[in-house]
This record gives sequence, C-alpha cells and structure tokens, in this order.
Amino acid sequence: MSGKILRYFAGGNTAKGFYNLYDSNLADLERVFILSGKSRKEKSKIIHHLIQKWSESDLPMEIIHSASNPDDVEGLIIRKLDFAIVDGDSPHEVGKEFIGSLWETIDLDQADRAAHLDGEMDEVINLKLKMEQSYLSAYKAYETGLKVHDEWERIYIDQMNFDQADNVAKSLISTLFKKPVTTESKDPRIVRRFLGAATPIGPVDFVDNITEGLHARYFLKGRAGTGKSTILKKIVAEAKNKGYDIEIYHCGFDPESLDMVLVRELGWAVFDSTQPHEYFPTRPGDEVVDMYELTVAPGTDEAFAEEIANIEARYREQMKLGKLYLAEAKKCQDELETIYSKVSKQEQINLMIEELDHLMLNQSR
Repeated sequence: MSGKILRYFAGGNTAKGFYNLYDSNLADLERVFILSGKSRKEKSKIIHHLIQKWSESDLPMEIIHSASNPDDVEGLIIRKLDFAIVDGDSPHEVGKEFIGSLWETIDLDQADRAAHLDGEMDEVINLKLKMEQSYLSAYKAYETGLKVHDEWERIYIDQMNFDQADNVAKSLISTLFKKPVTTESKDPRIVRRFLGAATPIGPVDFVDNITEGLHARYFLKGRAGTGKSTILKKIVAEAKNKGYDIEIYHCGFDPESLDMVLVRELGWAVFDSTQPHEYFPTRPGDEVVDMYELTVAPGTDEAFAEEIANIEARYREQMKLGKLYLAEAKKCQDELETIYSKVSKQEQINLMIEELDHLMLNQSR
C-alpha cells in the first residue's frame, strides 16, 4: 500500500452512552455517500471493497472502524478527492450537524427485499430489542464505572500539588511550540475522534497507527486524577491560539476527557499512555511525562493501598460487565445478519460498488 492509511473510531460505547464524532470528520468534505440499510455487514463490505480498490494509490486514506465490531469498517475518507462513504444509520446519525450540497444517501433496503422478511419479522424485532437492552446495560455499567473512577481520582487529587502541575503543563507547552509560528492567519481545522474504543472483545486502540511518522511522542503517565486530560486541554487551547490544525482524540470511556492531542504540522503527539492504552517509548523522540512522580505527594500509593485496591476491583468489575453486554449485543447483531443474508442480493451490491467506483474515478480526475 503506497498511500498512508490512518485508522480510528468516530463513535464509541462510553459512560455517556454512544458518543458520536462523525460530523467533525465529515463537515468539510464535498462529496459524502451515506449508506443506509438493515445489514451492517453489507455496508462494511462495500466500504472494504473501496478500501482495497484505492489502497494501491498514493492517496492517503482514513478508515473508520466500528466500536461494535472492530473488524468491521464504518467509513472511508479520501480527503484529496473530497470524498467519503460512511454507514449513516443509528446510532451514528451522520449529517446531524452538517449536510453538504453533494451529500447523498444510498438506501440498500429495497421494498422487495423487505417483503421477504415478513415471516421472520417477529424474530427480527425481538433481536433488535435484546440488542438495544444489551447496549443500555453496557452503558449503565460504564456509567457506574465512571462514578467509581471518580472515587479513584479523588485520592490523588487530594494529594496533588497543583502549582507543580501548572509548571509541568507550561514546560511541556513551551517545548511543543518552541518553533516560530509559521502558520498563515486562518481558522484552525479541528477534528475530533477516538483513538480507541470499548468493544465486545475488550479495549482496542490505534495509537501506533495514528502516531506513525511523527518525530516526537510524549507519553503522559500517572494515576487517575493527576491532570493528564487537563494538560491535553491546555495544549489544545495553545494550538488553537497559534492557528495550527489539530487532531483531538477523546477518551473512549469518558468522552468529556481527552486521550491525545496531535499537531502533524509540528510532528508531535501528546497522549495519555495508561491503561487501557498503555505504551512505552520504543523509538527516538519518545519521552515520558509522569504526572504521579512530578505532582503527587510521595508515598500516596502506599498510604492508600487498601482503599485503592478496593476501588480498582469495583472499577474492573464494571468494565468486565460492560464488555459482557457488548458481546451480547454483537451476538444479537450476528443473528440479525444471518437473517438479512437470506434476502441479500449480491448483484445489487456489485452494481452499487461499480457505480461508486465510477464516481470516485471521476472525482480523482
């Protein structure tokens, strides 16, 4: 593959429910095809074909993975063609905030196909209800887990030197933006994504893919509540002020927090490198910033060891429950896909793929 492929999630199963960041990545694109239809597999298959078709070109591609099944894809963006194709059905609700003049919905569910499902509609309805309940149960588990996590954070917040935390943030920001500002006066382009997600097989992330080719990576270490997200938000504010384009990656557990900030123009990323996306330096330019060591009173772990162990056990239990419920939801979706496959028309899918291939070729000229 000669073109750079960037992989990420644009929606996540979080403590705030399903959290949608699709429109942030699509808003400035001219041509967007929104796939609609009962079968997620059909939509993923169409997008996979286009990925394979264009993977040998020299055009950078963005591939959006599904938090419900990370092996499936939900979107493809080729910015140099001003083109995207995405699964736009619930819960993604693509185009909720912005719809371009050349955006088009493609409905894969024809009336004759739907009619053939009449004999199995009761089972379809039952599976959909079970799937919806499984997702709600997962979100409830993550919501409970977040409340437990807040207890965890409080221990370290109460032992934290906030003046020192401010100094760490100022020093890091000074290092990140030490080069003279070379950007022209413009509104920065800001995209919001997830670097990882809670999935039926556990946490999945694309940190290595997202940070490939950068000359500097800063690994924020530390315990819960030691200011990692706060530092990232301060970096975002500085990058905005200086007019740089920014990639902001939200936390897949609590989307109101941040996990990564990346400015490709400057060649660096700063990210929360703790579980469930814990990484360690492996190449030149990697540097650890340990907020626990730098800002928290020595001996805090030891002094609160019993309380921390209790909180961590309760937190892990909620994460385990969330994963279990997501797996139940996936099982229901897999059963639905088996039913939908009975009325799938491959010739219709092939025709759709040919039309999209033609449109993309025209877009590239």
